[in-house]
Amino acid sequence: MVFVHDHDASADFYRELLNMEVTVRTATAALLVGLGGFQVYLRTVGPGAAHPVGHVGAQYVIWTADSLEDFERCERVLRARSDRVDTREGEGFTLIEGRDPSGLPVLVAYPGPDEVERLEIISRYYV
Repeated sequence: MVFVHDHDASADFYRELLNMEVTVRTATAALLVGLGGFQVYLRTVGPGAAHPVGHVGAQYVIWTADSLEDFERCERVLRARSDRVDTREGEGFTLIEGRDPSGLPVLVAYPGPDEVERLEIISRYYV
């Protein structure tokens, strides 16, 4: 479940970025489903809702691209639709960060931890 300012704009963004299908859309929520049955629920909480860092709950979710080509596609989507994009190199993997329409951080990595073991915590997400 991701709380967003506008679920329609966010559904369109995540559909394009994550290659998901919008299967249900109501006046205040949307359900996106991806390959393997992966699901993302989006719920509108309004334009003034805050996203406090350092509180209990998920702060970041890192998506894994299926291939280098998929990672490059995700990077193109983020660069086209996000006002700020940053790329970092880890030990054997690359991580790109952008923002969704609500300003929430969106991170995509390649290759995934099943292919390259994660041996460090990136300081940006720890501090």
